[in-house]
Amino acid sequence: MKADCFRKYTFQIEGGALLNFRLKYKLQTKIILLVFAVVVVALLPTNALISRSITAEIKDGIGRQATSVAHLMARSSIVIDGLTKEESIAAMQIYANESADAADVEYIVILNMQGVRKAHPDSTKIGEHFVGGDEADALAGREYISVARGTLGDSLRAFVPVITPNGEQVGVVVVGILMDDIQVLVREVGKVLLAATVLGMIVGIIGAFMLSHNIKKTLFGLEPEAIAKRLEERNAMLQSVHEGIIAVDKQGIITLVNDEALRMLNSVGLYDNPIDKPVQAYVPNTRLMEIIKSGNVELNQEQDFHGVSVLTNRLPMMINGKIIGAISTFRDKTEVKMLAEQLTGVRDYVDALRAQAHEFMNKLHVILGLVKLESYDQLATYINRIVSEHEAEVNFVAKRIREPVLAGFILSKLSLAREKNVVMHLAEESDVPQPKQEQIIHELVTIIGNLVENAFDAVRNTAHKEVELHMYCDEGFLCIHVSDTGAGILPEISENLFIKGISSKGNNRGFGLYLVQRSLEELQGNIEFETRPGEGTVFTVTVPYEIKEDQDD
Repeated sequence: MKADCFRKYTFQIEGGALLNFRLKYKLQTKIILLVFAVVVVALLPTNALISRSITAEIKDGIGRQATSVAHLMARSSIVIDGLTKEESIAAMQIYANESADAADVEYIVILNMQGVRKAHPDSTKIGEHFVGGDEADALAGREYISVARGTLGDSLRAFVPVITPNGEQVGVVVVGILMDDIQVLVREVGKVLLAATVLGMIVGIIGAFMLSHNIKKTLFGLEPEAIAKRLEERNAMLQSVHEGIIAVDKQGIITLVNDEALRMLNSVGLYDNPIDKPVQAYVPNTRLMEIIKSGNVELNQEQDFHGVSVLTNRLPMMINGKIIGAISTFRDKTEVKMLAEQLTGVRDYVDALRAQAHEFMNKLHVILGLVKLESYDQLATYINRIVSEHEAEVNFVAKRIREPVLAGFILSKLSLAREKNVVMHLAEESDVPQPKQEQIIHELVTIIGNLVENAFDAVRNTAHKEVELHMYCDEGFLCIHVSDTGAGILPEISENLFIKGISSKGNNRGFGLYLVQRSLEELQGNIEFETRPGEGTVFTVTVPYEIKEDQDD
């Protein structure tokens, strides 16, 4: 532990001597550095990604604006007449310049089918061939956006063909916006993002300082090394004393038992681990619950310990004046009597040792209570690990199940599978777009939920517990496959499997598949299953499924 808290430095000093020292980081400093590093690592890439996204969005938005202006120009009768009638060219030039000013674009250029300018902001350029080399596709009838260098400099240009009412292409409208203007907008956005990043870092530093100060106060100003040292000393003392020690929380649940107490419990036939179990189940007359209620201290009391007479001390454990539990120390009364004469000369030592043991035990339980409520160091390590795992799982499911409610439901089933010690897979090939009718989701949740729960039950008593869910769309239908590695379905149950109350799992069961059948009737879908004794079962559900339009792939 100490090695992680120090860095070693070696310096060469005059006379050839070496000076070695270790730089010790305090808990508060480490927390501040860690939180600051997390904030920096989070903000800087985020800033870069957002900046890139906004830059692309600005360019896309300006491109859409230019394209819209080009469409309006291409549909104008003035432009069509200017390209088909020589006497209308002047009117088209005036109209193009006025439209450029009104639309707040840099320029509007109109080309004929030979790529020759028929309208241009600079009238001296009219009649010359278009510059840039990116007009060929537009002359072939396609519209698009490109970035190229023209006579006015680098610009983003939208090309839209000009089509006459009879369907003949007579030219191209080019709407341009200088890249310098776009870069000005990008730089302004960059300044705002930079300010937000700096503000985030400042807030992160302030938050880190406040958090570290609060943790330090919670730990009574002790450094982790000091806490670990006291914990080790306390553990050594607890196991070295010849008294049994049992501690409970406010609900009477055992939180601590030392070796001597375990030995005494084993001697009366109680071999189970008592931690996290009610004290009344192990020592019915311990009176620790009465101590918690009254807050009184009981010393040198005689007690029957499963037929063994013991001398016990009972006292409450308190934090900030509130009782959080109680502790009992006890010793076989017969042993006490046998050792009384031998211990007479060192009674003061024993009393001091016992007092010190109680002191350390009380401090330990304060630490244990605080750690149990706010274990920051362990909590940080744990969170970093599950977030990473959770994010990977969430991204995997969200990529394949694009309906948020359904994706969240499947994530909960994956979590439940882990609690049940079942290996559950969402098939890599799964692909479920958002439905056109949102009402279908409720029924799908009922169908998938019951099939998956049945699969969990099927593998409960098998050596290999595995469940797979595969969902995909095929020609207007959603197909759902739920397979398990259970024992299979008994032949005598298969025929009536979807009847309410029919189940091989005992009484008050058999409702899941009945609900699945009802949902399928509502959706006008169907269900099939294939089962092999000792190998498992596969349920296949097919329901009509209309995909919502205009959703991202």
